[in-house]
Amino acid sequence: MSASGTQRGAEAVRIAVVQARLDHLCRRMGWVMTRTARSPIFSQSHDFSCFATDRNGVLVSTADGIPIHTGGGGFAVRAILDRYGPGGPGVGTADGASGVIADGDVFLLNDPYTAGGNHLPDWVIARPVLVDGRLVAFCCNRAHQSDIGGGAAGTYNPVATEIYHEGLRLPVLRLVEEGRLREDLWELLLLNSRTPELLDGDLRAMLGSTAIGAGQVADLVTDLAAGAVGGAAEGAGDGRQDDPGGGLDGALAALEAVCDHAEARFRARIAELPDGTWEASEHWDDDCFGPADVTIRMALTIAGDEVTVDFAGTDPQVRGFKNSGWVNTWSAVSMGLASYFEPDLPRNEGTFRGVTMRAPEGSVVNAVPPAPMTMNTVIPAHEIVHLVWRCLSQAEPERSLAGWGKNIFPVTAGRGTGDGSGEKPFVMYHWSAAAGGGATGDRDGFNQIGHLIALGGLTLADVETAEQSYPVHVRRQEFRADGGGAGRFRGGTGIEYEVDVNAPARWSFRGEGIGRPTGWGIDGGGDGAGGELVLRPHDGGPEIVAPKYGLVETGPARLLARSPGGGGWGDPRDRPRELVARDVRDGVVSVEQARSQYGWDGPPGDDPAGADSGGEVAGR
Repeated sequence: MSASGTQRGAEAVRIAVVQARLDHLCRRMGWVMTRTARSPIFSQSHDFSCFATDRNGVLVSTADGIPIHTGGGGFAVRAILDRYGPGGPGVGTADGASGVIADGDVFLLNDPYTAGGNHLPDWVIARPVLVDGRLVAFCCNRAHQSDIGGGAAGTYNPVATEIYHEGLRLPVLRLVEEGRLREDLWELLLLNSRTPELLDGDLRAMLGSTAIGAGQVADLVTDLAAGAVGGAAEGAGDGRQDDPGGGLDGALAALEAVCDHAEARFRARIAELPDGTWEASEHWDDDCFGPADVTIRMALTIAGDEVTVDFAGTDPQVRGFKNSGWVNTWSAVSMGLASYFEPDLPRNEGTFRGVTMRAPEGSVVNAVPPAPMTMNTVIPAHEIVHLVWRCLSQAEPERSLAGWGKNIFPVTAGRGTGDGSGEKPFVMYHWSAAAGGGATGDRDGFNQIGHLIALGGLTLADVETAEQSYPVHVRRQEFRADGGGAGRFRGGTGIEYEVDVNAPARWSFRGEGIGRPTGWGIDGGGDGAGGELVLRPHDGGPEIVAPKYGLVETGPARLLARSPGGGGWGDPRDRPRELVARDVRDGVVSVEQARSQYGWDGPPGDDPAGADSGGEVAGR
């Protein structure tokens, strides 16, 4: 191999090592958060994400957490730099390399209109990393707080018509100044939460996780500057500041190189697809307050190694809280693109340099103030990802995949404890009523999985923990029969979930998956079943059929949910008979559906019901 070839190979190794260390430190931040956070929404369900950026606010690692959180993380850090970096309004007391950002500072933000946020409950803690007095990176944790005030406990206010109804709005704030916590600001934050003791513990866990990450980033940069990271090209790493291959400048260049590599990989993958434009649309039949006709439209164009995603023709923003801002929409688009292709493609911001997004201002995918938008990380992010998949399935049919069911689980708030010892405020997310995922060309859909926008990163809490923490008793949680769309590969079934809430409560409903099917089938597969949600008061009062969106107050009541199923992939009659038999035996496909959807037409006695005693379903 030539010397130049050896250097290129060594540089590739170096990039891989740098990316691996960045990804590991982000995962470690997540481990710290899980083990130290106070709220079950974090310690059990992992509704937070850790990520790192370079000194310019460009994402270099999104290895831990939920994609809808991390994809827009760079916007949050760039909002910090706009305010406090070189050229920002506060510049004048520090050197030009870092503006007024000092060692020991930590920033807090959440606002989607002014601070690079996605929705108000997701608070970002961003910790600058300085080495030898120079800003080199940021370590961040974006986490969905249990309660931030507003018109409904638990932050989801389905009757909000303005963002002011949704909780505390935070511009870019300096929460910690040169290592000193701003106690007045901390008190303000706690005062605006219904669960201040949870917020206090969770924010401290976020601070701790980013401190761990920042220390490891500083170690990585120091190692890079010293040439101690394997694979460096010959002549690099001699420690000279004027040497572009080593020293601190060389270390910063290495962080940029991981994004350059990601860009090249993704562009090469896009170039394999045919040039053209593909279109898709998704529809809402309500605006959170009643019937409405709202359509999100997408045209995805591939030209060489570049992608343009255009939402032209999408309907105007709605009165309710399922509008999306630019940051959240971009995050959903990047997530849809990343999840469609091979899993070994890098996942940093360089990946999407060849992607252009256009979204009409004032539409449901680029709303303007004061539109409410707390629901946006779920709906319309779910639809946006679906649209990307639908367009790409036309461009590359062999990788097509079916739609995921839209979730229906509500939030319950009240006062009480699992052991009946007190009247402590509680906010419970009924994660267990999660929908089924869509099938692909090589596997069935996931029977039960959190929101699509988490792609499995949202973990279902333990039943025992819920019963200890809240005044509830979980009676049933099992896979739904005939919920998944029929197909060569079956859609995820969804869940039958039944729980007693043994205290008066206020229910926040946010059930886009209630009613009509939402997990669409593809390539001959069937749609998943729609969702159902009812409340049965313990006092014998009339059954309450839950609305898609709304607030309802009850005494103690039983919640019964049948979550939506995912779509099927391919002709159901091509499904191997042993898999149909297994599904019948497991109770996720009925005998009737085995006959009507999967084509069983065998002689008497050769019945799918025989699978209960070890029989098999006959093929067609």
